[in-house]
Amino acid sequence: MTSKLPLDGIRVLEYAQYVAGPFAGMLLADLGADVIKIEPPAGDAWRRYEPFADGESRYFYALNRNKRSVVLDLSDPAGRAASESLIATADAVLHNFPVQRAARFGLDRDRVRELHPRAVWCCVSALGSDGPEAELTAFDLVAQALSGLLLANAQDSDSAPRRAGGIAMADFTAGLLAAVAVLAGLVARARDGAGGAAPGIEVSLLGAALAVQAQRFVSVESLDGPGRAARLDGPELATRADLEHHARAQRAAEELEPYYRAYATSAGFFVLACLHERQRLAAASVLGLHDPWAANPQAPPADEAERERRVALVAEFERRLASGAARDWVALFRAAGVPAAEVRILDQLFEHEQARANGLVQTVHRSGVGEVKLLGSLFKLDGAVAAPRRSVPGLGEHTEEVLARCATSQR
Repeated sequence: MTSKLPLDGIRVLEYAQYVAGPFAGMLLADLGADVIKIEPPAGDAWRRYEPFADGESRYFYALNRNKRSVVLDLSDPAGRAASESLIATADAVLHNFPVQRAARFGLDRDRVRELHPRAVWCCVSALGSDGPEAELTAFDLVAQALSGLLLANAQDSDSAPRRAGGIAMADFTAGLLAAVAVLAGLVARARDGAGGAAPGIEVSLLGAALAVQAQRFVSVESLDGPGRAARLDGPELATRADLEHHARAQRAAEELEPYYRAYATSAGFFVLACLHERQRLAAASVLGLHDPWAANPQAPPADEAERERRVALVAEFERRLASGAARDWVALFRAAGVPAAEVRILDQLFEHEQARANGLVQTVHRSGVGEVKLLGSLFKLDGAVAAPRRSVPGLGEHTEEVLARCATSQR
């Protein structure tokens, strides 16, 4: 592997707390950027989320390796002055403040461009910087609620909508988008040479929550417009009837789909994941079954009799698969060219051979805590994954080091 990472020599200032912005910063750090995390005197609030010790949260660990921490009080003139000195040395500035607060702290696009025209500016906003809700404080759950994503996994047992698995899909997707935005800005800056200002790019949690629904967020107006218009005459917001409708639709789809789902066996669970007809026919063949609907198992039944036959076929899949162990079924399906996998517990991945072989589990050492296993870099470069260059920073651990070097470079 080359000793120089792709973003070696690139400095990113991360003025971000919680999840989306710090995840973006960590991805850039994994690619070699010097990511300086600017924290308020009390620190990123994520340091204190369900801590196991004073100021030590595993949630913070997960998103902040390979960074340096600098404490600055941006509400204080001295803190603002130090921040502006750092911005003058940066290649990119990443923040997640609402519009007015960003301007108050000197982090709006115009001020950053005034201080350093060549610095890429990236903002992770909550709901977008325009419109009537631009100044609202919003987190992942709010973005999921406003985007309809919260209804995507509705179940019959739900009394109210729930996040699927409690996973912050909007946050992490926004973090990925922000990292892409910074990289795009750096490419544009290099392409345009020394003459032009670097781009300013914004992404939002609301946009990210829609991005993961892109395949559903499509309206063929001649088909879908009238129904949507009719709904506008009814309740404006989601109701219990909507929750029940989505749960029924989910259940109806699952009742007819034997090829893309999980199964219970005599020992463990496993999934089939067939996305085209050849794989579906191969899966049915492994079980000695014939499926006339394998070309499109999601197609609506022609009539109730067809629905009953298709539901019976799914039940037969379940009955036959319950007779063997998950590991054995996976081996049989894979031998037939059918994508299949056992269902694992997340904690098992720390020791899983495939995850470890690809560098997806890495270890850092934390003073006073000891060994901490984390998700490794998601980027394999020249056939290898770079080991973490830094552990998770203590609050303000690098303030003197970074500011002293900044002052020296400006003399």
